[in-house]
Amino acid sequence: MTGPAGRPDVPVVNIANALTTLRLLLVPVFLYCLLTADGGQVGWRALAGAVFVVASLTDRLDGHLARRYGLVTRFGVVADPIADKALTGAALVGLSVLGELPWWVTVVIGVRELGVTLLRFWVMRHGIIPASRGGKVKTLVQGVALGLYVLPLQAVFGSPALVADVRWWAMACAVVLTVVTGLDYVVRAWRLRSRGLAADRPVRPGALADLPDAAVRRGRTP
Repeated sequence: MTGPAGRPDVPVVNIANALTTLRLLLVPVFLYCLLTADGGQVGWRALAGAVFVVASLTDRLDGHLARRYGLVTRFGVVADPIADKALTGAALVGLSVLGELPWWVTVVIGVRELGVTLLRFWVMRHGIIPASRGGKVKTLVQGVALGLYVLPLQAVFGSPALVADVRWWAMACAVVLTVVTGLDYVVRAWRLRSRGLAADRPVRPGALADLPDAAVRRGRTP
């Protein structure tokens, strides 16, 4: 639900924020289902996958509703990325605890997601960085890759080698996109902050007097 800073006249209690809050509340439920019986029971894994899918869908829905009906609030701007990172982080850590996902993958993605969230707060006073096309693709691929790991596909399709290959390649693509889009976000955040600081810099007293009259008339101030 990222977008322009929330207007003060928009009520905090609205459907978009309710979906964001629901996603946060589903995180511990998802972890409980994933880790029950050490992740070895098909029923619990299927339930964990269902909770993960529902929580992921709320991410798309709350942003759509907020933008379409003007429900963007400061709470949503802050809580939405936190809910996203909490869900992704829970899936990564849970899968690594179960020994199904290498810890280095969890660390790389986790550091990127945490860093981007901190950057977003760091430059928030200067503006909001909209999600890039690459960032949207990253989110989609990341969600698909995690879903492939969470769902008990090996038990359903009975082809462990094929399932392992498919989800490994999906996760590899997610890691690459995560790193590339993270670097892009750092560059865009730095540029936004630089522009914001330049705009906030006060005009030096007497600076207008130092400019040629033609420049002053054209509005060319330092």
